[in-house]
Amino acid sequence: MALFESLSFMLNMMLKMQQASLSKQLETQIKLNERLVATIEDLQLTIKDLKRQLGQNSKNSSKPPSKDDFNKPSRNKSLREKTGKKTGGQKGHKGISMSIPHDADEVKKHIPNKCKFCPNLSKCISLGNVFACGESRYVVEAVVNTHVIEHQSLKAVACPLGDIKLRGEFPEDVKAHVQYGKSFTVLASILNTTGAVSISRIQELLGDLFGVSISQGTIISMVETCAQKVSPIIKVIKQHLISSEVVNFDETGVRALGSLYWVHNASNSEFTYQSIDKKRGLDGIKTNEVSVVFKGIAVHDCWASYWNLENIKEHAVCCVHLLRELNGVIENEKVQSWASRFKQLLITMKQIKDVAIKRGKYSIEKHTLERIDKEYDSIMSLANIEFPPPQANIKQRRGRIRKGKTRALIERLIKFKKAICLFLRKFDVPYDNNQAERDIRNVKTKIKVSGCFRSKEGAQNYLTIMSFISTAQKHGIKAFEALNAAFNGNAEAILVKGSE
Repeated sequence: MALFESLSFMLNMMLKMQQASLSKQLETQIKLNERLVATIEDLQLTIKDLKRQLGQNSKNSSKPPSKDDFNKPSRNKSLREKTGKKTGGQKGHKGISMSIPHDADEVKKHIPNKCKFCPNLSKCISLGNVFACGESRYVVEAVVNTHVIEHQSLKAVACPLGDIKLRGEFPEDVKAHVQYGKSFTVLASILNTTGAVSISRIQELLGDLFGVSISQGTIISMVETCAQKVSPIIKVIKQHLISSEVVNFDETGVRALGSLYWVHNASNSEFTYQSIDKKRGLDGIKTNEVSVVFKGIAVHDCWASYWNLENIKEHAVCCVHLLRELNGVIENEKVQSWASRFKQLLITMKQIKDVAIKRGKYSIEKHTLERIDKEYDSIMSLANIEFPPPQANIKQRRGRIRKGKTRALIERLIKFKKAICLFLRKFDVPYDNNQAERDIRNVKTKIKVSGCFRSKEGAQNYLTIMSFISTAQKHGIKAFEALNAAFNGNAEAILVKGSE
């Protein structure tokens, strides 16, 4: 009996040990399965993101048109709504016609072919039988030439007043034996900035056109001199932007000294100011100076760092960027309907504002705003149902739970509702951020054509001149005229003319 009890006890102990081992193995297997499920979910999100990236273009993401390469989006994906009008200039459109810049420098008279070899031609001309019929045609030719000015220093040797060492002094800006005048400096600066031409190509162009031997170092010095000439007015431009009600902000990457830098833009319909910094985030944005002091409404592409500017009174988000992201959701999340509804809501909101402005109104009716507000909330509720937030599971993984592009967009639309709808409540706020994008576009053209900047200082000189030229053009002054005014000590003329 004792032996049986002993064997039974040992058997029970073995069973308990085996059960404990199996329980531990089961627990380990459950944890492993949880990790595998989490990994599968991450991989599925990664595959989804990669598929989305492969299909990204300028119509369904923030990707610029210059990055579309050969995978061009189809025409029917344009964000512009069809108006039913024919392409080209519309009826009543003034258009641009050729004009004669000044009176003719040369007149060529064309007599009838039969009269050319007639022996009575001179007699007919003297009697007035051959005369202009009143019809004239003009050909405007470009004349490329150089104008060399020789400065001579004269010396007086027999002065009646007794001075025996009188000698004429050269102007302050004439320092070398041979140098290039301000017209060359202005031309080189325009080619380098608005022309987006590289330094080596400018050297080639000036040499071919004018037959001069000009070094690349001289061209760089010309651009630097031009930037110094326009720098005083840049401070005035910054002050005008700071005191404005609405300013558009944007940023874009450039290559300088073999590294990535960021151009930060602050502008509106009248003024442009651009600067460069190594950082893209809040520290880089603050180097623009305008963003630090400005206290009005900031229009931007919803870049996270802009929300951290404490001095900004209100924010407005570019709705066109949202439309592109919504297009991406519509293409990749075909089972969801909220994105199509929200896209239509944004388009309808713009149409309502356009009609109100056309009718001479300065605000939207209260009941219309309430209806839009209700539809906005309804769509976001549907989005939360169709694409709910991921559930937290501490056993699966550490850190933040991966949301994905679509969920991040939904949360952004909910969080920044006021900024998205601000253009509808305040008519001086634009629907998009196209103003900043247009002002910064020449930077991308410059990089695409020239490759990169040789130094940060050279990049800043370029941006200083571009800020000046862009502001001048917004005030109806051409680049060549504006830079000439700057070299004549009258850079502020670009603001005086615009205020008339």
